[in-house]
Amino acid sequence: EVQLVESGGDSVQSGGSLRLSCEASGSTYSRSCMAWFRQAPGKEREGVGFIDRGGITNYADSVKGRFTISQDNAKNRLYLQMNSLKPEDTAMYYCAARSSPPCLLRSYLYTSWGQGTQVTVSS
Repeated sequence: EVQLVESGGDSVQSGGSLRLSCEASGSTYSRSCMAWFRQAPGKEREGVGFIDRGGITNYADSVKGRFTISQDNAKNRLYLQMNSLKPEDTAMYYCAARSSPPCLLRSYLYTSWGQGTQVTVSS
């Protein structure tokens, strides 16, 4: 079992940047796939991007070229660098882990979740 704690959410203006962090503890075996999801009020949770054990990343079309996922295995941390933020990026952002591949942006595949961190982008 993996425990996940997100941090770094804040309120920023359109065009700004934020870096979210997710600290993981527990079994590293359970972290074949690490992903970021987000959920805006009244909307379904959507995948932002993932990184697999080998460091391969994939992103939703809506964030490609603006967001970057990275991980520091020595620190057991996952990061989401968000640049050129838009008001439509406003959401609660969640870190999630899946124990086995394939790594897909389907929320039902992920068994470990953090509590979320709020990102608000104003125009």
